[in-house]
Amino acid sequence: MSSAQAQHNFSDTLPSLNWDDARMRAHSYTEADVHIALTKARKTPDDFLALISPSAEPFLEQMAAESLRLTRKRFGNTIQLYLPLYLSNKCHNICTYCGFSLENPIRRETLTTEQLDKEIAAIKRMGFEHILLVTGEAPGTVGMKYFREVIPYIKQHFAHVSIEVQPLDEDEYAELISLGLDAVMIYQETYHRSAYGDYHKRGSKSNFVYRLDTPDRLGRAGIRKIGVAALLGLEDWRADSYMTACHLDYLQKTYWKTRYSVSFPRIRPCEGDFQPRSPVSDRQLLQLICAWRLVFPEVELSLSTRESELFRNNVAKLGITSMTAASSTMPGGYAERENHEEKQALEQFSIDDDRSPAAIAEMLKAQGLEPVWRDKELTGR
Repeated sequence: MSSAQAQHNFSDTLPSLNWDDARMRAHSYTEADVHIALTKARKTPDDFLALISPSAEPFLEQMAAESLRLTRKRFGNTIQLYLPLYLSNKCHNICTYCGFSLENPIRRETLTTEQLDKEIAAIKRMGFEHILLVTGEAPGTVGMKYFREVIPYIKQHFAHVSIEVQPLDEDEYAELISLGLDAVMIYQETYHRSAYGDYHKRGSKSNFVYRLDTPDRLGRAGIRKIGVAALLGLEDWRADSYMTACHLDYLQKTYWKTRYSVSFPRIRPCEGDFQPRSPVSDRQLLQLICAWRLVFPEVELSLSTRESELFRNNVAKLGITSMTAASSTMPGGYAERENHEEKQALEQFSIDDDRSPAAIAEMLKAQGLEPVWRDKELTGR
């Protein structure tokens, strides 16, 4: 790759995409447009927008059947189970939708080595081998010095380690990869640039472009997997999902050796009681999941315990490839479940599906799916 190519980022492409135009186009598609999109062998982000439009709602049963077929063809009958491990809820950002926001009067905690050992032991007892490390954005407390220590330590205990932390520089990602890091989840939240500033009022997260170009830095650093998403409910969910699809399309073409995943975080209750501007119904979320599978048949799709037991049961076979189970969104949430009421004040948001890992595994088996605890390369069959 030439130096000129290496310096091109998605932020150079984004100005050619109009967020407001995407929002309006989503409502201009007809059922005939949806039919054309469904019949295409190779679909584009514009086809994706057609498939999440209101005109596609009558096609949902057809979309779900095709999503099921493509998922089983590409990923077999497996669902990978993973768990978020919250290391710290300290954060220097003010984000209006997040329980960790600096302005929220919650108790702040970063796990000590003793607490981390207890968390690891509790998670291992549940059977997980795929772990996602999560922190607030407080570089002085949970920055590179901290990551250099905890990632190699945690990698001794788990087969696959991902992180969801503040954006880092390319050389920092390269260093963490050498220490055992496998994947990074980095969510833009919303691609609407002016609205982004309304939600991110203070701190490093207010830098829209630096966050937007994080997957580029990851791709150049050689990470195995990148996870992308928009926070569903901040702004018009169709426009933000379309922008996410354009971003993923760009990444797949630019960093083709990297695997990708997409998540579907809908806003959940948290400290501060933020209310979404653009609520997403269960039916709309199913439509979105199916559209992702139809347009990006090789991408991994992840569904968290933000969603209800009923919804997760119903969509498990229809496109999802990985799920969380028994999640806690607070530091120390696994080893100290007996102190849950006291600890609950530390959490980022509340979960909905609180079933045990064993109960989730049994639900999947009842649907003919194999729960996978240890990380696998999700290759075609």
